[in-house]
This record gives sequence, structure tokens and C-alpha cells, in this order.
Amino acid sequence: MSDEVKVEDQTQEVQEAQETAVSQAEAEHALNNVAVLKKGATVKGKIVKVDADQAFVDIGYKYDGVIPVRELSTDAEATLLGQEVELKVVSINDAKETLVLSKRVVDNSKVWESLQGQLDSKEIIEATVAEVVKGGLVVDIGVRGFVPASMVERQFVEDFSSYKGRTLRLRVKEIDREKNKVILSQKDILDEEFEANKKKIIEGLQVGQVLDGTVQRLTQFGAFIDIGGIDGLVHISELAWHHVEQASDVVKEGDKVKVQILKLDPSNDKISLSIKATQEGPWSNVEREFKAGDIVTGTVKRLAAFGAFVEVAPGVEGLVHISQIAHRHIGTPHEVLKEGQEVQVKILEINTAEKRVSLSIKDTEEAPEAPAGAAAPSAGKPDRERQPRGDRDRGNSASHQKEIAGNENVSLSNQGLSMTLGERFGDKLSKFKK
Repeated sequence: MSDEVKVEDQTQEVQEAQETAVSQAEAEHALNNVAVLKKGATVKGKIVKVDADQAFVDIGYKYDGVIPVRELSTDAEATLLGQEVELKVVSINDAKETLVLSKRVVDNSKVWESLQGQLDSKEIIEATVAEVVKGGLVVDIGVRGFVPASMVERQFVEDFSSYKGRTLRLRVKEIDREKNKVILSQKDILDEEFEANKKKIIEGLQVGQVLDGTVQRLTQFGAFIDIGGIDGLVHISELAWHHVEQASDVVKEGDKVKVQILKLDPSNDKISLSIKATQEGPWSNVEREFKAGDIVTGTVKRLAAFGAFVEVAPGVEGLVHISQIAHRHIGTPHEVLKEGQEVQVKILEINTAEKRVSLSIKDTEEAPEAPAGAAAPSAGKPDRERQPRGDRDRGNSASHQKEIAGNENVSLSNQGLSMTLGERFGDKLSKFKK
């Protein structure tokens, strides 16, 4: 054999020895890795076979591992042949060559980490309603999530049966991994969007602007009107030109109305509206419908110490002064009138500029006959001479005299004398004047 042949054989033997050494090193390394594989370890592998109830995974161990179907994932379709997956070792038994793995545990861990991040960042996520339960909705977000009934919509929802299968936009409100508890809310997102939209709408509004609106809800002090994604208040005094006892007397929920903007308060998100400002005022027709001297039917609306306010047309009230209520002397209007009573009144004067109407009840009634033997008071006599005797006596009372005495410009004796002469000789003095 030549020297060249010997050299080639030696070279080949060296290469084979080197390859054998590498293979032994790799095998040793693999054996070392196998030796540290234990329960609870996280490994990566490739799905090599999928059956109806399990999947087989090559993780580089001396035998394949098995993922039972219950440990595949919350979404079974996410597990595909040839897929690279991260797994948790559930159990290992080399004697029986059984290696049970779980994909669900790893996935759940990632879900909780993701949920914590979404909670911190207030990220908006989407989820489908899987179930309607007492008190709220259950959604699938990799783990079981719960949306309380109060956190579904901005308004109260009585029946959630139609929500199953519906996709919601949600925000994580609370998580508790130990209790496997996740609370979510859609209402928070809707509230934020509503507030942002409200500010945008208010910026585009102007005082005096007339808008179409819908009555949303009624309160003791007025009605809230939706004017396109934002509510404004019509105070009860702005519902109609006439006096309104309660809002439901004029409008009801769902009514379409025209409103005028009276006031805008963007800093407090308040809008004051008026319905009556969009309607023709009742005083615009007063001069066409009434004139001085007319006798009309009215309703007593309010009683005061000085008279009664009587409504003669919707939104038009006139004053019957206490002196115009009855032919006889009365102390207060309550003696002869009550609120809600219908009365006949005569129009004495109309002042549309000041929105005033003067009325009289006694002018619609015939004056009572004077008692027999009683002399009619002279038109020329002062008011004091026509006062009842009791009133004149009260004028001479000690307290009244004391009040007069306090005025240094009036003599008490002269005052008393002048009253006596006026009372006793008033008629005779008037004859001399004639």
C-alpha cells in the first residue's frame, strides 16, 4: 500500500472520530437537558399529531409529550398541526414514558399578564357575550370575565336576554387572579364618549338658537330635553306662557318640541332652554281680543293682601284691586274669593307695554240698595267722613293720638278739635261753602 493511501485512511479515521465525539457531546447535552425536565417546567415544542381528545408534541425529549384536549386552550381551533407552542409540564413518568403537557396554563398566565397591562393602561378591548346571568353578563376574554348589569349601558336595562352573542367594547375595572375574577365595564367608555361629544356640541351652540328636541324625562322643576346627544333643562316657568303646576300638564316623555337656548354654561355642562320662547306670546293678541269696558270670564289664580290675580286668557293675568272686588268693605280678598274660582270681571284698563290689565269684579254686579233712612254720602265729602264710625273712632284712639303727638308739626289739641268739628258740623260747613 502506498504512502498516499495510508494518509487518506488516517484522515478519514480522524474525521470519523471527530464526528463521533460531536455526536456523543450532543447526546450528552441532550441527556443533561432531559435530566432537568421536571413538573412545572415551561418548554417549547411542535405539534406533530392531533387526535379528537389529545395532541402529541415533540419537545426534543426522548419521547413525545401529550396535551389532553382539556389542556389545549380556551380556543381549541388555535391548536394546529405543525404549530410551535409553549407548554407547561403537568406530569412526567419516564418509567411509563408518559409526559403530560398543558397549553391552557401557559395561555392563562399570558392572559392575566395582558389583563394587568390593560387595567393599567385603560385599554379598550372587545369581547363577545357568552352568557346572560343574574346580575350581568359573562364574556370570554381568555378567562371568564364578568360585566355587572350597572356597567353595561349608561341607562338602566331591564332585560339583557338580547345581549347574548353581542360584541361589547369593554375596559378592565378589577382583576383578582387568585379568585379567578375579572370585572369589566362598557359604561365607563360610553360615559367618556358622551362627555366628549357633549363638550363638542356645546361649543357649536349659541344663545338664542332654536333647535328641535325630544323630551327625555320630567322632574318637579321642569323637563330635560335631548337636543342631539346632549340634554338641556327647560325650567317649569319656561314650559308655557301660562302658569304650569307640573311639567306633565304640558309635555310627556318622547314628545318632539322646539326649544330656544336661553343660557350656556360650558364649564358646568349646563344648558338652559325655553319652549315658550319659541311660541307667540299671549300678550301679542290682547289688544285685538280685548278692550276696556269688556266683561269677560276669568279664573282666580292667586290671592294677595292687595287684591286678586285673575287669568282672562292663557298666560294673561290681570289684577283686581281689593277695592274692586266687592261693593262692601272687605279686609282681605280671601273673604270672598278662592283660588281656582271662576268670576266675571270688567276690563278697566289695558297696558300691553307693561303687560298689565286692571280689572273689576264689583263693576259686573249691581250695587246693593242703601238701607232705608240712610243718607248717601256726599261726593264732595272727604274720605274720612265716609268711613264707618268704628274707623273714625280708631282714629281718636290713644295709640293713634300718641303717633300723631310724635310729629312736632301737628298739635294734638288742634287735631282733636279739628276732628270734632269736622264730624259734628261737616254738613253745615259745606252749605256755607256753597
